[in-house]
Formats: sequence, structure tokens, C-alpha cells
Amino acid sequence: MTYDFSILGGGIVGLATALRILETRPGAKLLLLEKEEALGRHQTGHNSGVLHAGLYYKPGSLKAKLAVDGLRQMVAFCQKHQVAHQQCGKIVVATDQEELPRLDKLLERGSANGLKGLRKLGPEQIREIEPHAVGLAAIHVPEEGIVDYGSVVEAMAREIRRLGGDIKTNEPVKRLNGVTGFWRIQTPQNAYEARQIIACAGLHSDRMVSISGMKPSAKIMPFRGEYYMIRKARQSLVRNLIYPVPDPQFPFLGVHFTRMIRGGVEAGPNAVLALAREGYTWGKINPIDLAESLSFPGLWRFMLKYPSICSYEIWRSISRREFCRSLQKLVPDIREEDLEPGAAGVRAQAMSSDGALVEDFSFVEGPGILHVVNAPSPAATASLAIGGYVVQKLKL
Repeated sequence: MTYDFSILGGGIVGLATALRILETRPGAKLLLLEKEEALGRHQTGHNSGVLHAGLYYKPGSLKAKLAVDGLRQMVAFCQKHQVAHQQCGKIVVATDQEELPRLDKLLERGSANGLKGLRKLGPEQIREIEPHAVGLAAIHVPEEGIVDYGSVVEAMAREIRRLGGDIKTNEPVKRLNGVTGFWRIQTPQNAYEARQIIACAGLHSDRMVSISGMKPSAKIMPFRGEYYMIRKARQSLVRNLIYPVPDPQFPFLGVHFTRMIRGGVEAGPNAVLALAREGYTWGKINPIDLAESLSFPGLWRFMLKYPSICSYEIWRSISRREFCRSLQKLVPDIREEDLEPGAAGVRAQAMSSDGALVEDFSFVEGPGILHVVNAPSPAATASLAIGGYVVQKLKL
């Protein structure tokens, strides 16, 4: 069979794209291929379960547009399919004077992005929402929330199958060959044909671009984010979500507190270079992945630009005390003994050869093929909107 569409990658972005295509083109023959034995095993299954409202992203960027729109689409999807979620709100806390202008800028940015109900808080108002958080000022973001993305994946897969789509797991794509009018897809088990391919390969998105005979626009660098869990007896220190004001000198958001939809409170993540693209621990090393990262000039330029930050992130990874000190900026009552080892995720972050992180969602297109190259956070929240954006790009 020659399929009309083939989605390569069974994470939440691939699933959401498949769903939006089938909703737009009823009766289309669609095949989704996933290399793992189950869907959503990597970025989707290892994230913190936050519904990001789009506060941080530059107005007019794809992240800003698709996060805000995607949040509302995701909430509607969860309501329709009875997926556990809650728009519990979050606070973004300024803990010193130099953060106050950046906090005001965030408030302007969130308003420009179309968020509703944003308000600035003083110290007393902070304590009304989060009694153990301390700061000079904060922004309350009521649309922010938490969700069970694992259940979202299951619901999306059910909908895709109901609409006639085929989903096949344990099918890693090894070769892609463009032929006039369609593409041939080779896995270890089978060969398929599709008139249009949409590759949503996450941690391997740049490699999928290369497999298709095109030049990647950037290299994927795998940054691991490690979490601690707050022990049960001390989870009352955090009611919902407590975030820092982003530091412009730091390329990632910084550690924060997240209440989880299934119970418990996470603290983190940090950001360290993973030694494998799917390296969720220091002990997971893939020599090919590591050699590819270390031979990329952009990584060395990145480390030369942020030497103290890179070394500090490694130190914080191995020192629970230092990790705790970071958390105490937001919640001074947290103690080292309150932290228990938690999970970790690996962020697929595109990096250019000059060492700059690709900040926005990005795509590479060719005849009959479209690659979603850079889709880190907030891609899970924005996934349905990303799927809709792909539909528009394909002019379906």
C-alpha cells in the first residue's frame, strides 16, 4: 500500500500531527511509525507534565503563538477525552532587585502573547498563593497547569486509529528514498511508501534530515534535566507551580517546583550534556552519540561562551546540597533531607554551528517531506497547535 501520509515518530508531536491531518483529510491513508515498543517513550514520557501558558516566549515567535493556542487546544482535548489535568496556575518569583525589571518584561510579554488573568503580586500576595515561597514580587499565571501526558498519548492514539490511521511500533526508520511522487521508507522489518512524510523524530530529528538526503539546519544536543522529588511529609511546602525569573545569562530556565497530576512534587531540572541521546543517567553512554556531540564545533563554542554555567550545572548534578541551595532561593524552608532522587528527561535542543541554541520551533522542508527539527518545551503543550501548523504548511 502507498500511504497518503507517513508520520515518523510516535511522540506527542507526531501523534498530534497525525490526528490533525486525519481530522482535516477524512479517509486519508496515514501510517505512523515509532521505533520503540510503545508510544511517547522519550521527551513525551520524561517531561514534568506542565501545561505551559507561553509567558516566556518572544511575541510573534512560533513558540509564543503555538504555546498559547496549543494550551487551549490541549485543555479542550483533555476535557473531551477525560484526561486528568488541572489549570492550577503558577507564580514566577523575583528574589532580588535585578530581577524586577525582567519580571515586568515577562508581564508585558505574556500580555502581548494573549494570556488571560496575569497579575503582579507583592510579597504578601505571594504568600497567599504559596505560603512558603519568598520573593520581592511575582507574576501569577492562572492559565498554567499540569496534565498526564501519558494519558494524552493514549487518547491521541485511540483517536488516530478510530479515524482510520495505522500505528506501528518497533519500526525504526533506517532509510528514506525519494522517488517521483512518493517516498520509500525502509525499516528492519518492512518497506512502506508514502506520498508525504512528516518526520517528528525528536532526539534524532537532525539524523532523520540526513537520512532523507537533506542537510540539517542544526545539530541536536541532548541536555539531560534531572529532578528530585520532595519527600511526602514535606510536600506541603509547595501548593502548585513555583518558577524563577529566567536569567538572560543562562540558556535554560532554571530549577523550579512542580506539583504533579498523579501526586507528588518535583524539584528541578538542571541541564547537563547527556552522554547519549537517550542518556537518562550518567551511566548511560553511547560512544557514537558522544563522539558526534564532542566533534561538533558548536558545542565547544557554547561551552566557551558559558564556562562557569556549564561547570556549575555538572557540580549541581552531583551535589544534592548545591541543588538544594538553588531551590532555597524560591522556598527557603526546603532542606537537603527533603529531597529524594527523582526522574530525568533529555531535551532535544537544536544548536547551530556558532554555539547558539535554536530558540524557536524550526522545520526543514523538501519535496514531499517536512521535518520538525527543533521542538523542545513547550512542544508537548503546543503539540496540537504544531499539528495544525503542519497542516497549514502542507496546504491540506
